[in-house]
Amino acid sequence: MGFEIFMLIVSLALILLASIIFTNGIEQLGAHFNLHQGAVGSILAAVGTALPETIVPIIAILVYHNPQSYQVGIGAIAGAPFMLATLAFFATGAAVLVYAAMGKRSRAMHIDPAIIIRDLSFFVCLYGAAILATFAHSWPFVKGGIAFLMLLSYGIYVKRTLASDCKETDNLEPLFACRFLKLPLNVPAIAMQVAVALVLMIWSAHMFIGYVSAVSVAAGVSAMILSIIITPIATELPEKCNSVLWIGKRKDILAVGNVTGAMVFQSSFPVVFGILFTEWDLRGIPMVSALIALASSLFVLAWVKTKKSLNPYILMTAGILYVAFLLYLFLRSPNH
Repeated sequence: MGFEIFMLIVSLALILLASIIFTNGIEQLGAHFNLHQGAVGSILAAVGTALPETIVPIIAILVYHNPQSYQVGIGAIAGAPFMLATLAFFATGAAVLVYAAMGKRSRAMHIDPAIIIRDLSFFVCLYGAAILATFAHSWPFVKGGIAFLMLLSYGIYVKRTLASDCKETDNLEPLFACRFLKLPLNVPAIAMQVAVALVLMIWSAHMFIGYVSAVSVAAGVSAMILSIIITPIATELPEKCNSVLWIGKRKDILAVGNVTGAMVFQSSFPVVFGILFTEWDLRGIPMVSALIALASSLFVLAWVKTKKSLNPYILMTAGILYVAFLLYLFLRSPNH
């Protein structure tokens, strides 16, 4: 098992490297098209890093036409917003405290309340509709109507995000492709770097999942724990790494927007695939994870609406909900 643990560390390092390359490229891409930090974090970065784990349930649903693959797909779709609303929030808040302890920043978070309010409001509405759709699985026309409205809502979200006022992207580091490969700073060079980063993200994330599976099996971890808890953590690592890196650079708008924007995306396109191509039955563990994701989002949304600010401790409370979910799984285990 020693080799598997070593490769686990290597794959984690590659994910971090891919995140560094990606954040560098995506900031330059946003600046080239004169996009503000809200659009860069909530759309470009969020969609880019959400694509790898979005592909998995879509393939499971469209390619493998059997009940087991449908359950895997539904579980992956429900698991992504859950991990973002719990562990990603927690990691972002914890990163603030860690960097503050290292003297690299203060504990105060400089965010744009309007961005968080917009993102989480859309997420709550979209994911709330996804939960309600589980009770309409026997009515195809109702499901189709909900799916259409969800896609339309995401289009409205993108339009509002691009049209909103926000701080422009600043303190840009030179593009790595220019610094190390001596390429000119243009769209092809930026696009190449972002594409390479995404490919490296996907490859290293799959490597990480494979070695996590090997280590878990060797350690006697059950398949349910692996599929529900460990694997989703791995698939959401790019978002977490990106946000942690931006927190270290004191770019809190990008860091938080990367998570909340990914939540909006994950509650729209993947959910629509699930609604249209499966029975979309979230009852049981998926429903519990979905309700926890909503509860965490509503808490942060209420805080930002009331206080017009955000602090790391509020984000870290999402970790309590994650632990509560683990306890729920433990208590419902057949051995307890």
